[in-house]
Amino acid sequence: MVAQIQPQELKRLLDHGAPVVLLDVREPQEHAYCHLPGSILIPLGELPARLHELDVGDELVVVYCHHGIRSLSGAAILQQAGFPNVASLAGGIDRWSVQIDPSMPRY
Repeated sequence: MVAQIQPQELKRLLDHGAPVVLLDVREPQEHAYCHLPGSILIPLGELPARLHELDVGDELVVVYCHHGIRSLSGAAILQQAGFPNVASLAGGIDRWSVQIDPSMPRY
């Protein structure tokens, strides 16, 4: 079972400087339109072949996409690969823009 993190909880972690890796599994054009600052872009279809690019230890890896569907798959891939601390952003960047940052463009 993939854990999910609510936007409010992620914001609280980021505001407190917690070690969080943000992984965007959307497509490059989506990332270019809007993204969470500091996030790493690896589209879902490329993720299995690019896992080596994620140099993380025990940090929480929060996987996100547009509405939170692709990120569940991405988080499951990470879990199966042995990443110990993974969560999917519930509702994706769309919910983040509604609940946390209304200035972020929605699509």
